[in-house]
Amino acid sequence: MKTKAAEQAEKPLRWWELSLLGVAGTIGTGFFLGSSIAIDMAGPSVLLAFAFAAIGTYFVFEALAKMTINHPEKGSFRSYAKTAYGRWAGFSSGWVYWLSEMLIMGSQMTALSIFTRFWFPNVPLWVFACVYAALGILVILVGTKSFDRVENLLAVLKIAAIVMFIILAILALFGLFGQADETIPVPRTYDSILPNGVKGLLPAFIYGFYGFAGIEIMGLLAIRLKDMNDAPKSGKVMLTVLAIIYITSVGLALLMVSWNNITTEQSPFVTALNAFNIPYVNHFFNAVFIIAGFSTMVASLFAVIRILVTLAEDKDAPSLFAKRVGKQIALPAIGLTTAGMVVSIILAIAIPGRLYEYVTTAAGIMLLYNWLFILGSYGRLLELTTMDKVKRAMGFILVLLGVGGTLFHHTSRPGFYISLLFVIIVAIVTLIMRHFWKKEKDDQPPDNPSLFTKLK
Repeated sequence: MKTKAAEQAEKPLRWWELSLLGVAGTIGTGFFLGSSIAIDMAGPSVLLAFAFAAIGTYFVFEALAKMTINHPEKGSFRSYAKTAYGRWAGFSSGWVYWLSEMLIMGSQMTALSIFTRFWFPNVPLWVFACVYAALGILVILVGTKSFDRVENLLAVLKIAAIVMFIILAILALFGLFGQADETIPVPRTYDSILPNGVKGLLPAFIYGFYGFAGIEIMGLLAIRLKDMNDAPKSGKVMLTVLAIIYITSVGLALLMVSWNNITTEQSPFVTALNAFNIPYVNHFFNAVFIIAGFSTMVASLFAVIRILVTLAEDKDAPSLFAKRVGKQIALPAIGLTTAGMVVSIILAIAIPGRLYEYVTTAAGIMLLYNWLFILGSYGRLLELTTMDKVKRAMGFILVLLGVGGTLFHHTSRPGFYISLLFVIIVAIVTLIMRHFWKKEKDDQPPDNPSLFTKLK
């Protein structure tokens, strides 16, 4: 296994570079398109969903960052789960994450293909999906310097695109740009803020959290920081910036067009600007969606390969996947991930859209299952102050609301059950593996295996 010094030889990161990489791995089609589903569920109260999701996400990242400062691990969250609860936790955490990210990548490639076909309607989806998959693999093969540069550039472009929407929206609302067909009143009453009640707000939480999903990638990259103590600052800056631009942009969209007129088939930002008859908006934002989707796809690709390598190094996957060509290129792990991407492309194109939407929602929920492991490991591996314990408890509550809230809406409910199915499959495999681990005397769980008790 590489030492911390060897990891940093790839290229040490300053705190703001880690923040940028976090932004690159976070802003994607999940926000640009997923926010329309959240608006359909919650109406204007969707802003509360994003705000609470940002707070919950920070509590989780702070826990991960403090564990990284205390003991840097290339495997990040799965390594901490293994130390805190035993080999079964590291095994299941790693494979649940790998499966969830593979499903998300399939969704991203399909979305990228649909966006690109806006300009080339006669080209089959699978052609574009294969092209984007090949480009993503190429970025990974070139090495970490290429990954850093591409992701940093795309992060700046994505932030610039959202800021541009905010500027256009403000100009439009002041009557300086475009012309609206109707005036939207500012919600002031309970019924106007929560048109579908609390039962509408709760299922929107998962899309709020999905908009911030990317902290796992920051955790995997944090080991390369010049100063490990900067890890919490990187996350705080990244999440603060995202929370501000997310809430501001969605809030302005809701002032430009009635939430009832926002459909789940189109981004709320395109719908809002179309309502003001602003020309070329479809082409501009189509390009933004492609940039955002490709960026998060490459970040996910990096993360799943890194996790697969650490699983192999810990003998939780075939040792073949830990082998490297040269110093950095884990070719067998890249090969398995590429095969998974091909399967994802086939599923995304062959399965009806609504069913695959359920599967990708399930993948988002599976990410939150890993966040629960992060919070649990945090309390068992480190001595916590009273404030740390309060924030950890609040993190548990908010993440559980994100998971449990999916049961309150017909769109997200199937995703909850599918996520349980995947977790059960991983749990069955874990139980089978534990039989062999016990024979090898290689599965010695720590004392006090409870989620909430400190490790002795």
